[in-house]
Amino acid sequence: MAEPLVVTTREELIFLLCEASELEHLLMCEYLFAAFSLKESVEEGVTAEQLDAIRRWERVITGVAVQEMLHLAQASNLLTAIGGMPHFRRPNLPQRGKYYPPEVQLALMPFCEDALRHFIFLERPEDFADEDAPGFETVGPHFAEARGGELVPVAQNFATVGLLYRAIEQGMLVLMTRYGEDQLFVGPPHAQATGSYFRWPELVAVTDLISAGKAIEFIVEQGEGARGDWRASHYGRFLQVLDEYLALKRADPSFEPARPVIPARVRLPRDVNEGPLIADARTAAVSDLFNGSYEVLIEVLLRFFVHEGEGDAEMVALSDAAVGAMFTVMGPLGRLLTRLPVGPGMPGKTAGPTFDIFRRSYLLPHREAAWIILRERLLELADGGAAIGREFSADADAFAHATLAKVELALRAQAEAFARPVG
Repeated sequence: MAEPLVVTTREELIFLLCEASELEHLLMCEYLFAAFSLKESVEEGVTAEQLDAIRRWERVITGVAVQEMLHLAQASNLLTAIGGMPHFRRPNLPQRGKYYPPEVQLALMPFCEDALRHFIFLERPEDFADEDAPGFETVGPHFAEARGGELVPVAQNFATVGLLYRAIEQGMLVLMTRYGEDQLFVGPPHAQATGSYFRWPELVAVTDLISAGKAIEFIVEQGEGARGDWRASHYGRFLQVLDEYLALKRADPSFEPARPVIPARVRLPRDVNEGPLIADARTAAVSDLFNGSYEVLIEVLLRFFVHEGEGDAEMVALSDAAVGAMFTVMGPLGRLLTRLPVGPGMPGKTAGPTFDIFRRSYLLPHREAAWIILRERLLELADGGAAIGREFSADADAFAHATLAKVELALRAQAEAFARPVG
């Protein structure tokens, strides 16, 4: 068993909070990929009863993904409270024991038994002994144990995300005892994001040790469940989905709730060594449109969390643009990708959203410039979406054609929200 995590400096605390932010972000991507892969009609070879179950599972998985976004927002408030910056940067998927302890491995998978067992393992309570799905055997050594006297932040070992947060909580207590509460929580209270903009009443503004503890307890309980009561947590909800899926599979062994999706890319990111590539030109264009829209979402969210000078109307515009990007752009494009072919070299396989990260930072730090750039980028994506839509016939490719037309309109509407003068 790994030794308890050691937090003796603000730098180590910020480092671990950044790791927590990355994991919340990565988990969200895993869950959305699985949700987008699910079939949507009986025309895809499922019965009405099976489709009802699929729709229920899609709501559960999407709901958990949205809560992971809430956890990322809460981690951002924790970072801001101690003087750090919200952290939306992360490695690209898959990650197999490179950036995190060897037990913490992540990959994009369509909905299936192995995916559910993988999700259950990642969300397990700290004292549970669930095993990861096949293919996720631990690789590589653990990190060297931290001594506590390091002058630089160091990677440490943790078995579950819950244990990581418990170490962060304990580290805050250690540093508060050393420096005092006012000296630890040096971030400006007005920079805290509140739930009113995203309709998240659970989002805690962190200004002291009590509010930090509430924020961490909420994250851990929603993911793993309160100690001894995990049924309504992410862990318990995924267990219930797995039980239902296995029951339907026993009743009909031919039941396949998901499309044959693989995480194929247009090009490999620099931190991913191998993986399938998209050969179909139209699919590649949609994939780039998805990833470009995802980049804008990150830029909008970072501007929201690092706001400086925006008034209430501008904060509403930023939050509305973020929600719009998730539900009127990324959702439709993600589902469309899972219907499109990878290419002739992989017959029968369809693509899926890979949530690629291209830059080291997506922060647009200067208010007026940020709004100009966001509008410019959204219009570029809208024009790109219109051009891609023309490649799909309104008759032969009606679903793709209609989806891209709606996405174009959504992107243009979001761009107009950034056209108002900022001053």
